[in-house]
Amino acid sequence: MNVTRRTLLGSIAVCLSASPVFEAFAQGDWPSRLVRLVSPYGAGGANDISLRILAEQFGRSLNQQFIVENKPGAGTRIANELVARAAADGYTFLYAAAPYATAEALFGKLKYERKDLQPVAMTVMAPLFLIVNAKASFKNLQEMIAHGKSQPDGLTFASPGAGSQPHLAAELLLRDAGDKGLNVQYRGDAMAYTELLAGRVDATLTAISTALPHIRNGDFRVLGVASAERSAIYPQAPTLHEQGFPNVVASGWFGFMAPAGTPQPIVERMQQEINRALADPEVKQKLLAQGLETRAGSAAEFGKFIDDETRKWSEVIRVAGLKGE
Repeated sequence: MNVTRRTLLGSIAVCLSASPVFEAFAQGDWPSRLVRLVSPYGAGGANDISLRILAEQFGRSLNQQFIVENKPGAGTRIANELVARAAADGYTFLYAAAPYATAEALFGKLKYERKDLQPVAMTVMAPLFLIVNAKASFKNLQEMIAHGKSQPDGLTFASPGAGSQPHLAAELLLRDAGDKGLNVQYRGDAMAYTELLAGRVDATLTAISTALPHIRNGDFRVLGVASAERSAIYPQAPTLHEQGFPNVVASGWFGFMAPAGTPQPIVERMQQEINRALADPEVKQKLLAQGLETRAGSAAEFGKFIDDETRKWSEVIRVAGLKGE
């Protein structure tokens, strides 16, 4: 059979036009239609609110609709799996959160693999503040640790669940302090604060935004922040590093990921738009009001950050013998 050059080129064009990658560019510059941004949490939390702030910026900048889809559950694994299996065409992104880096250590084999998703760019970090009841007998971190050592069961920490970032940060602090302790799980910060106000738990490590009213009216005291440097959100709080615990650095974080194989030009364009949005003073202020610090950067930097977090917290999980529920 004789195949002419024109026939061959025509066949290639037909095949390409049927592929998702070609579709991303064939209708003009990306994005040419609605883009889905998948949140692994329900509406109203810091992940959801910050994503909606950024989606609004993307829509204005790119003159296209960016919609937020909330897919909560299973410690963010439902959303992770959904995006891992989505078409790699630049029209679905995951707004990943800190549990992404610890899921395998906590739950074992997952329904998706890390290689199924690729980093695009980090967006924000949520520093974790060590907060206690203002009426507690201990007034600083060292006194709190001494108090824990004087109790049969050690310190009690309120957290939003086993394997959550606040729980892991508490485990790391207890380990480095040589103290015993108990993680008490609650559904959300509101219930944890109720127990802390009642004196039924000793402390919590939490994003500070929802705790600020209790701090301002004198019900809570901030003993420190588990970040490498003092936070602009509440700069009067000394770091745990300053107080003798250099390894206790932990925070919540969010960032964008795409299905593996998403065209590199789209990944790079999305990365540019993310960093442009994060540089906007109004956006920065809105995020700061949610207890979030902006962290612009490249896909490679975000990928290295996730790898570092995975190694660090997997070791904490292994030593503490933690298992996800």
